[in-house]
Amino acid sequence: MSTNLSLDRLAGIMARLRTPMTGCPWDLAQDFDSIAPYTIEEAYEVAEAIAQRDWAELKKELGDLLFQVVFHSRMAEEAGHFALGDVVTALCEKMERRHPHIFGDAQPAADAEAQKDEWERIKAAERAAAGAPERPVSALDGVASALPALMRAEKLQGRAARVDFEWPDVAGVRAKLDEEMAEFDAASDPAHRAEELGDVLFVIANLARRHGIDPEAALRAGNAKFERRFRAMEAMAGAGFAALPLADKEALWQAVKAQERR
Repeated sequence: MSTNLSLDRLAGIMARLRTPMTGCPWDLAQDFDSIAPYTIEEAYEVAEAIAQRDWAELKKELGDLLFQVVFHSRMAEEAGHFALGDVVTALCEKMERRHPHIFGDAQPAADAEAQKDEWERIKAAERAAAGAPERPVSALDGVASALPALMRAEKLQGRAARVDFEWPDVAGVRAKLDEEMAEFDAASDPAHRAEELGDVLFVIANLARRHGIDPEAALRAGNAKFERRFRAMEAMAGAGFAALPLADKEALWQAVKAQERR
């Protein structure tokens, strides 16, 4: 079966699910707001399948993510906004527009990093062209507020850096982290402490960016490492783990770490 026919089949399935009276009650009850969390969840499940190098699972999760696109497109079509075909057409046009070195007569950049800079320049020009007169164009435009906080921090800082608003070296970022930690320690009430912790995390995201580290991926890896070690501790201790004194739990933690180093 061709790709077009497969996509048509999927769109047809979605249309039947959303057909009043004869469709699925759950699908008919949904709207953009209720489906959005599922869309985000499916994107993370795609990332997890990639991290695990589970290609069969990746195929399934990509299908689930594609279904989210079809779901939103169907609801938009019902509301008279746009249809799935419009989504695909807009995507094709954007990819061709942002790759003039492939689909036009522009010269390719010297390397991948330079090509990324060119991509950002084209995006900035698009944002400027689409800007509303009452809202000045900003270098920070286009960074979605719904992104995970660490990811959004990294993207905001990257945008600011493109207009030369950043420390000249990593040492400046590290000094700023010490400053923000001192302000966190000096905070006098919970609201102030939460604000200062936000500043600490924002600087940590910047530190990660300056070292070429994806902060969101780094934290996911840290979460996975903690979970792996904690489960190993529980396995060592058996059913009585929860009742152990903290010193014994720390000893188990160190034992697990030592096993990983072997």
